[in-house]
Amino acid sequence: ALGLFTGIGLSEAKARETLRNGALSALLRRAVLQARSALGPALDKATGTLLYNTAARLKDPKHLGFLVDYIARREILTDLQLSAALEYVRNHPLEPLDVADFERACGVGVCITPEQIEEAVEAVISKHRAELLAERYHFNMGLLMGEARNQLRWADGKTIKNEVDLQVLHLLGPKTEADLEKKPKVAKARLAPAEKQKVAVVENGDMGSETQSLLEQLRGEALKFHKPGENYKTEGYVVTPNTMALLKQHLAITGGQVRTRFPPEPNGILHIGHAKAINFNFGYAKANGGVCFLRYDDTNPEKEEEKYFTAIREMVEWLGYQPYAVTHASDYFDQLYTWALELIRRGQAYVCHQKVEEIKGHNPPPSPWRDRPVEESLLLFEDMRKGKFGEGEATLRMKLVMEDGKMDPVAYRVKFTPHHRTGDKWCIYPTYDYTHCLCDSIEHITHSLCTKEFQARRSSYFWLCNALDVYCPVQWEYGRLNLLYTVVSKRKIIRLVETGAVRDWDDPRLFTLTALRRRGFPPEAINNFCARVGVTVAQATMEPHLLEACAREVLNEHAPRAMAVLEPLKVTITNFPAPKALEVLVPNFPADESRGFHKVPFHQTVYIEETDFREEADKGYKRLAPGQPVGLRHTGYIITVQNVIKDVSGRVIELEVTCTKSDVAEKPKAFIHWVSVPVACEVRLYERLFLHKNPEDPSEVPGGFLSDLNPDSLRVVHNALVDSSVHSARPFDKFQFERLGYFSVDPDSEQGKMVFNRTVTLKEDPGKA
Repeated sequence: ALGLFTGIGLSEAKARETLRNGALSALLRRAVLQARSALGPALDKATGTLLYNTAARLKDPKHLGFLVDYIARREILTDLQLSAALEYVRNHPLEPLDVADFERACGVGVCITPEQIEEAVEAVISKHRAELLAERYHFNMGLLMGEARNQLRWADGKTIKNEVDLQVLHLLGPKTEADLEKKPKVAKARLAPAEKQKVAVVENGDMGSETQSLLEQLRGEALKFHKPGENYKTEGYVVTPNTMALLKQHLAITGGQVRTRFPPEPNGILHIGHAKAINFNFGYAKANGGVCFLRYDDTNPEKEEEKYFTAIREMVEWLGYQPYAVTHASDYFDQLYTWALELIRRGQAYVCHQKVEEIKGHNPPPSPWRDRPVEESLLLFEDMRKGKFGEGEATLRMKLVMEDGKMDPVAYRVKFTPHHRTGDKWCIYPTYDYTHCLCDSIEHITHSLCTKEFQARRSSYFWLCNALDVYCPVQWEYGRLNLLYTVVSKRKIIRLVETGAVRDWDDPRLFTLTALRRRGFPPEAINNFCARVGVTVAQATMEPHLLEACAREVLNEHAPRAMAVLEPLKVTITNFPAPKALEVLVPNFPADESRGFHKVPFHQTVYIEETDFREEADKGYKRLAPGQPVGLRHTGYIITVQNVIKDVSGRVIELEVTCTKSDVAEKPKAFIHWVSVPVACEVRLYERLFLHKNPEDPSEVPGGFLSDLNPDSLRVVHNALVDSSVHSARPFDKFQFERLGYFSVDPDSEQGKMVFNRTVTLKEDPGKA
């Protein structure tokens, strides 16, 4: 084989590399032997190159002999012709090929005369004559070549280049010294540092103003996905004699529209990984002028609850997306049952009595019922439907082997559980492996986007649609999004709730979408985070601080400012300049005062943070201390300590100060926040729920994830104070508490007692990065 490959012009290194690829070397060997039988043992290098490129680039090996015949007959002579031939057979997967149409598409028999080349080049040079005379040899000659090639597609490239060189020389004469000087480069405008740092942004499902948004990542050719109706161009897609007719019907129904779907199971709450799936499915459809279905995979009635259906749709819409239609797998139960009967009739499914334990794993024993007669399986499947078998006594299995070695996956199983939508109509329910692709087919989904763990099911996806002769969509896989320092599996979150480690699915320490909303993360921040992660095939495992950074960016622009004190220290201004409270105007967004102000009362009694006062000022300490005044933000006043009042234990409980207008006093080292006539509130401060990056990894946490809980993940401040400007805020309203962080109103808030959740601090904690 090595001699065979070097005999067609491959270097020994290239030949050895080819031999390491079993599929390629087998195809190339077939091609070379076929060409030798027609041309003799000695093949020139040009023919050898064409044969190698055919074997390397051909997607469907059944066309190999057809193409090699044209190469051997010297009817395909150039790589340009070969590329056209490969594209033609890719676009026409069914045999027999239309030979006349193929030859037209590949330039077979087309003869380009020297006179035609001369005339084409002459026309192009005439078109650009003025520019050529002005720029001379600095003109882009490739433009002339390209335009001439466009006129004479099958002409030899070298011949065209020689003709261009000849006619340019005739027009301009030999090169002068000026022509030999390098053309000065035009300096490219450099991006400002701020622009370089622009990140992908999708706001409420709409493309933001930043560069490379998620929609831009998903638009058009960005992902190299097939166009609607061109499913057969996808590598691995199985073409049957009915495929092209089914695709034609599909296009007639959809009008060539991109269709995707987000198919969650309604047995739990969506988490941050689902946010990527939502953004990908809805975003890809939107970016390409299509639609996305929200389809509940409600095939397991034991675990499904109405609250999950409601919460899932609520979260999709919270992220800014509107489903084209909301559907359920159960909408199609009648059709799925009819198709199951047809699958049995075609000899592709059978009723099996092996126990669940027997067929678990990748190497279960073959079913002794695999070859039972079709009529027998039909009768037994009807008995399953009528409830004559108990749970686990019978299943319907499909006759196929999946990529991961799993043999004959289950299509239907018995479950005597009423369904939330169909009631007691069914006691048999279809599985994911059976349901998913057929629901995609019914809804004429063009791109069935799913995470990489479903790659092993791709062959069964194609097999089942083709076994029933129904429209077959294309399954595309992408990498999951995972976060460190958390768990997202439904089973583990349930354990956290049951053990009291968290309150519920929406506990702000979790990374479910309801928890993130409750903590105060804006949906734009989550969408931006998904855009930054991007659509990758590889699994992405991210640090939580990257999500927090996205939240800060959005909240900085959208969360109005307020002042709050977590650990209040009473301050009495003994020379307060007015008999009653003054009103102070505080900008909602200090960086842009055009966005409005709010009023806060400024009274003789104010409260500051305990940590903003020290009895002794250490070196570097700039806030309030005896002999070291500070400014009160937004008031225009500076306060100076006159008296420190302590309780019996020696703890400072009050300060008496005097105030001075800031325009007549020396500028202080610091300005601190404060509240006056405040509103009492509870503040919940959150940290990571787990101590280790991978709490589910036994090598990192041998005692299991429940042993890794952070005892300081929640600190509740019961007697915090906030300025009165927030008294009318509603749940999920967001604020920046000056100098403290970003906070969101919790739904636990009630009249007279507001509750705030800290979403993120103002700056990233370097220890968490």
